[in-house]
Amino acid sequence: MFKRLLMVVLLLVLLFGGVFWFKKQQFEQMAAMFGPPPPAVVTSAVVAAQNWRPRLEAVGTVVAVQGVQVANEVPGLVREILFESGQAVKQGAVLVRLDDAVDQAQLRGLQAALGLARVKFQRAAKLVKERSVSQSDYDAARAELTNAQAQVASQQALIEKKVVRAPFDGVLGLRAISLGQYLPTGTAIAPLEQLDPVFVDFSLPERQLGSIGVGQRVRVTSDSRPQQALDGEVIAVDPSVDRSSRMLRLRARLANAERQLRPGMFTRVALDLGRETRVLTLPRIAITYAPYGDAVFAIVDQDGQTIVKQRQVQTGEVLGDAVVIEKGLSAGDKVVLTGQVKLRNGMPVTIDNSVVPGERETP
Repeated sequence: MFKRLLMVVLLLVLLFGGVFWFKKQQFEQMAAMFGPPPPAVVTSAVVAAQNWRPRLEAVGTVVAVQGVQVANEVPGLVREILFESGQAVKQGAVLVRLDDAVDQAQLRGLQAALGLARVKFQRAAKLVKERSVSQSDYDAARAELTNAQAQVASQQALIEKKVVRAPFDGVLGLRAISLGQYLPTGTAIAPLEQLDPVFVDFSLPERQLGSIGVGQRVRVTSDSRPQQALDGEVIAVDPSVDRSSRMLRLRARLANAERQLRPGMFTRVALDLGRETRVLTLPRIAITYAPYGDAVFAIVDQDGQTIVKQRQVQTGEVLGDAVVIEKGLSAGDKVVLTGQVKLRNGMPVTIDNSVVPGERETP
């Protein structure tokens, strides 16, 4: 029984081995008939040297130079609303008037008391010279006059607080009150933001501390108008570094006459480091990025044939559609721009630049 099983296994091995050997011979004959595969077709790019002003990029948040929630200092009933939501106002403009009828009546009573106190003081001042009244009576009349003046001034200040005014030039937000509504002290009436100029707060790593300072120029773009950049300058650098993120906070000021930026908006900030350097650049699509390092396929001529050789490179800042090459290549070197996926080290290629995807962007 065992011998029969062994013979069956041997026969099967011989059968399948013969089939595989026959197919191998067929493939080799077909390969010899058609010849080696043609070189891969790729596009190429040349490593270029150009002048570049280095910059640091970060994300920022727009902050109003001045922004408050307008509120009333004293309680009262809304008698007049003199603004509209979204309206631009000047400093001191009247926004809301609260009912002050009772306060005005009290003021008239205090003014009458002030008039009487003034008459008493004038009479006492005249009689004290004639020694008809004592010095203490004169002092009492003067104190009564001073007290009456203080009460009138206090009542006038209270009435003035019944008128809510804009504390600075700016744009009002959405109205939060209604006519006839009773407002307790500190009720939010409407937000008020100053939109020109504005601040942009952003953060940079602590290792950049030696490269940044007050007065440096910044360029800011937003998603709402990505093609319109605003220029400004750094006006403050936080004296301390955030302990959790190890980031340094900076604040830039920008003119915003068209109100392109609004408080709370997300922005992209480019900080100009102010010195021009010579760098080597390549289009970003020419770089093969990998966890173990970035690489390119350099195009070289060897034994009368154009082949590719893989080279490790060290990349730096990104300049639009191009990237800075810090190590691994020299100016004028030719590399593969597209078609890297099908390449192997030492493989022959054919260059066809009749269709080149996207010219590099000049910074």
